[in-house]
Amino acid sequence: MKRHQTALIAGASGLIGSHLLLLLLASDRYDKVIAVGRRPVPHVHPKLEQRVLELDYLEEHRLSLIADDVFCCLGTTMRQAGSKEAFYKVDYLYVVKLAAVTASNFAAQFMVVSSMGADAKSRFYYNRVKGEMEQAVHQTPFRAIHVFRPSLLLGERDEKRAGEQFGAVVLRVLNPLLLGPLRPYRAVPALAVAHAMLRAAEDDGSGWLVHESAEIAAGSSLPQRL
Repeated sequence: MKRHQTALIAGASGLIGSHLLLLLLASDRYDKVIAVGRRPVPHVHPKLEQRVLELDYLEEHRLSLIADDVFCCLGTTMRQAGSKEAFYKVDYLYVVKLAAVTASNFAAQFMVVSSMGADAKSRFYYNRVKGEMEQAVHQTPFRAIHVFRPSLLLGERDEKRAGEQFGAVVLRVLNPLLLGPLRPYRAVPALAVAHAMLRAAEDDGSGWLVHESAEIAAGSSLPQRL
């Protein structure tokens, strides 16, 4: 008899997380889905348990954050955060703290959204923070860690970001023209990233696995083992 498991998702109100939450609730793999965030998500489901809390205090809620598979969709932009410090808190500190807390609860797998170009040595602050986050998460003792590095995301956001909306329109037109070495820069639907994250968890693999944007967009999400 198949053992049902618990999924935990942080960032369920975001562009990727909102899609992923619905996939998790519909999945036969999980009989419980814990959504963690500062605000409740607008869903009622027999599987869903909400943990409304400030992410600064994750350690204090450790015993309510027990899960088999952890899905981290936390992320913001410099403009939305308002400062480098605020951006760093969301995209580095909260992600790393979530990984540490859930690993201490013996979660098996950690799926995290990063970004194309993530590199701890990058001269670009955004990419550098994402790279540093990946390095820190890599040190946590999960059986499997899956990192997803999408390009610009396509999808409807609750909060309108004019720059991203304009870029998304442009890339929808340019996507078919981005071939060969330019193919990795194609925009990718947020729903495709959500599907890739669930597929990765269902594989029940092990190790450190990186899923690049082209594979995510193609629907295969073939990881690079680094």
